[in-house]
Amino acid sequence: MTVIALPRVRRRAPVALGACLLSFAAFWWAQRAAHVSMIDLMVYRAEGETVRAGGDLYALRTTEAHLPTTYPPFAALLFTPLTLLDTSTMRTLATAGNLALLVVFVALSLRLVDHARVEGVWWASAAAVWCEPVWTTVRYGQINLLLGVLVLWDLTRRPWHRWAGVGIGLAAAIKLTPALFAVFLLVTGAVAYARRGSAGPWLRHARGAAVAFAGATLLAASALPYDSWRFWSRMVFETGRVGLVEDTANQSLRGVLARLLHTTQPGLWWVATAAVAGSLGLGVAVAAELRGRRAWAVAACAVTALLISPMSWSHHWVWCVPMVLILGTRGRAAAVGTAQAAAAGTTLVIAAGTSLVFCSYALWWVPHGPGRLELRQTGAQLTLSALYEGAGLVFLTLIGVRLWRTNRTV
Repeated sequence: MTVIALPRVRRRAPVALGACLLSFAAFWWAQRAAHVSMIDLMVYRAEGETVRAGGDLYALRTTEAHLPTTYPPFAALLFTPLTLLDTSTMRTLATAGNLALLVVFVALSLRLVDHARVEGVWWASAAAVWCEPVWTTVRYGQINLLLGVLVLWDLTRRPWHRWAGVGIGLAAAIKLTPALFAVFLLVTGAVAYARRGSAGPWLRHARGAAVAFAGATLLAASALPYDSWRFWSRMVFETGRVGLVEDTANQSLRGVLARLLHTTQPGLWWVATAAVAGSLGLGVAVAAELRGRRAWAVAACAVTALLISPMSWSHHWVWCVPMVLILGTRGRAAAVGTAQAAAAGTTLVIAAGTSLVFCSYALWWVPHGPGRLELRQTGAQLTLSALYEGAGLVFLTLIGVRLWRTNRTV
């Protein structure tokens, strides 16, 4: 029996790899057939050119859409090598790089749940490439997968490793949203110290993230003092530079409220909602981490950051990949025990529903575009344009309920 089964096991990885490569090839062809512009990649290149020319980084307006610079100055420093490439080569390398990063992102996500078999990585990558956030990330030439890999690389290593916090710190220096992971580590360490008298590895990890962030930011300040002063004293507060808050692509709570209230300024409604969601979401993440549920904790922190951010474009939701993988693997594991069959079934249904949400492209079925059509959406249209936030809130609720039930049985 063993002699017969062994070759079958060995054939699984090559078959899965072949399926992944075929899926990636079809994806590449589909992107080219859609004539993707990679408009954000062109902005990154323009930022690199501005740095090399010594221009005013935050006065930049580029591409036909006249897009501005929105990232911290450290990101612009990293974009300077793009100026050495012609447009065609840059787009090809960006596509190939994002596909490679997707595989790493999937592998790290599965490592979170101790399920990092090679064939599983290939199969999951073959499917994940077609979800809307990944499609749009590659379409625009975005850096979301790079940031996700930096964060997960940091959080899937041993807690006392010498580079603890570097990945999170660098990700936050490139784009501010990942900074919530450092806050998550800080709060976890503080709660652990208050309860047990020991902060464990969390405060050290948070300190490493802060040092890496500060180092990268100071490096940018030394190279770009004027741009750094402008960004940290003014531009960081001008969220309107990023885009229209009511845009359907804005899949944050602020965007939902703007469309729901038919206003471009949700104001205090958003502040209050974000404060509540942020507190509860971070609380769920910390509780999961303190109970040894690192996968739940990381995904909960990511979802919370996306919900409370002023602008979370649909492509920022590449974190749907670990969300679905965590739900799917946990649901299958729980199904082994008959006592947990009901809970496992619920988890698997939510996993399937989450996959459907992010692979349906449903948020683009509603009126959108010039003329601020989003401010006149009907009830059904509002529901479709809030699917990502809804999926995120369901995910956080599921984790919270599971943690509460576990606490009751202890």
